[in-house]
Amino acid sequence: MEKEPIKSHEDLEVYKMAFDVAMKIFELSKKFPVEEKYSLIDQIRRSSRSVCANLAEAWRKRRYEAAFVAKLSDSESEAAETQTWLKFAVKCNYLDVETGREIYGAYNRILSILVTIINNPTPWLLKR
Repeated sequence: MEKEPIKSHEDLEVYKMAFDVAMKIFELSKKFPVEEKYSLIDQIRRSSRSVCANLAEAWRKRRYEAAFVAKLSDSESEAAETQTWLKFAVKCNYLDVETGREIYGAYNRILSILVTIINNPTPWLLKR
């Protein structure tokens, strides 16, 4: 079976993974204590969503290698930030260790893909 061509950032496997895990974080963070509303909840939601937003921006900047890589790098940073907030959520007992590990692992896979593309962006760039 032939793979469908990638027409938009939403077709990227890494985008789908990042979107799904951001939605999982959104659902889980609804159960965090109300006093975390403007700190941990806000931060973890923003950074997890930002992984997706920066991927979308990177996709549209494929004409220019430096701009493409810069946006992918932003996405990578946001994924790592999300992992940090996850560790806080587990340490504060807002998330059980197993759930935290599962989500952290998903971000490790996302980071791996992002780094692979950053290290070899040429196949992704638009030909002029």
